[in-house]
Amino acid sequence: MSDELASAIASVTEVAAIAAFDWVGKQDKNAADKAAVEAMRNRLNEIDFHGKIVIGEGEIDEAPMLYIGEQVGTQSGNQGLDIAVDPIDGTRMVACNEQNAIAVLAAAPTGSLLQAPDMYMEKIVVGAAAKGAVHLSHPIEKNLELLSSALNKPISHLSIAILDKPRHEHIIKTIRNFGANVITIPDGDVLASLLTILPEHPIDMMYGTGGAPEGIISAAIARALGGDMQARLIPRDKAKGDSEENRLLAAQEAIRCQQMGIEIGEVLSLEQMVNTDDVIFAATAITPTVLMGGVSTDAYSRISNTLLVSGRSRSLKIINNRYFN
Repeated sequence: MSDELASAIASVTEVAAIAAFDWVGKQDKNAADKAAVEAMRNRLNEIDFHGKIVIGEGEIDEAPMLYIGEQVGTQSGNQGLDIAVDPIDGTRMVACNEQNAIAVLAAAPTGSLLQAPDMYMEKIVVGAAAKGAVHLSHPIEKNLELLSSALNKPISHLSIAILDKPRHEHIIKTIRNFGANVITIPDGDVLASLLTILPEHPIDMMYGTGGAPEGIISAAIARALGGDMQARLIPRDKAKGDSEENRLLAAQEAIRCQQMGIEIGEVLSLEQMVNTDDVIFAATAITPTVLMGGVSTDAYSRISNTLLVSGRSRSLKIINNRYFN
């Protein structure tokens, strides 16, 4: 993928973040998401490539979200791209003016990213030093032992990031009882995955069940920067509780998985989720994060900070832009 196209991809999350910023602290996460989606779609459709959303915010009847199967780009030029997108990873954090809300997108040549329904996904992410050491089929205690051995670090010194959700209460308790440290995050497991893969940060593993779009985007980060990840799709009634509504939704998810040739519960390797190193990941901070400042404004301009990862060059850079009124 060319540097020019990578820069264009970075501009997509940038415009989404700037659009969402107007809704920071206004307690309307749907309005924030809608603004980010519209800005992202408009910018994507200005870029010369043949693009398709392979995993996003739902199916075609869920528009105006960036839906699975949607064609984006000008549909000109020679480059075809698969797109995995989450216009706002952390909509609640935007609504409540909390830190670590980001706009994110991953792109790779056509046929490179797993196409899956917008459903729940169980994920395990580690950095390069623990590549191949853990497996999603193991109990969490065994994975902690394997991670400890791979990193040559006592279990009591391990830090595991996990979404702070009711479905994880027993896992959080198990990890703590086994002696490892737990870093609970309210929302936004893409950022947690990125911090896990970057060696200078204290997270040793990210584990838990979150959204599938965020999972594929996290897999793109792992592939680009030499980390490792496994995942499996989880039906809604298993992730959210066995209600009649959730059972009906789970049945619909099963049909969609069958149509896409994916088996629910199958452990997916990093290679199955992202089958190339030629992958781009972009994230623009809406609110401040541990890696970069959020969107900010003054009387004359707006400032944004975008992190751009290239798997082809194994590089990471932060782009600081200031736009004058």
